[in-house]
Amino acid sequence: MLIATEPGTGKSTLGIALAKELGLPYVEGDELHPESNVEKMSRGVPLTDKDREPWLELIRTTAENEVAENRNGVVVTCSALKKYYRDVLRGRIKPAFSKQPLLEPVEGTGKEGLATYFVWINGSRELLEERIRNRQGHFFKASMLDSQLRTLESPEGEEGVVVVPLEANTEEQVRTAVEELKELMDS
Repeated sequence: MLIATEPGTGKSTLGIALAKELGLPYVEGDELHPESNVEKMSRGVPLTDKDREPWLELIRTTAENEVAENRNGVVVTCSALKKYYRDVLRGRIKPAFSKQPLLEPVEGTGKEGLATYFVWINGSRELLEERIRNRQGHFFKASMLDSQLRTLESPEGEEGVVVVPLEANTEEQVRTAVEELKELMDS
């Protein structure tokens, strides 16, 4: 399961809370960025698809490895702004710049590949900007928000996506996400 959305929405906060509620391990996707990506973003330089693709592959591989270790799932945070990125994370397509083979289905899961669900935190540009300006110690700069929003292809309506409002508190977001994820998994 991926907590995916623009920067400043509280992906990490929701990811940690959701992982705790579901009894799953949590992986902070930002920590998987190569140093070159962090360096670029720290200077206010937006990442390209070529920059993001190895990171997306690493996120997918990390999730697969967590599940392969006899876990029921894992919660990972990642911006996943484009449908293309989400499809890479779903294991449906091989990144254009990849030198790696297409990811194989996870052995022992009893499924064709790894079921992937997204929890999307939806909020206004104004609230996003306010939250980014108020947070400290993060490499993402508020000046990059417009670039992220131009890149954004909303996942609303895509298969396996649950939407929670940014305006809700974390407990309400967790409750909404858990209820809607259960519905998705039961269907």
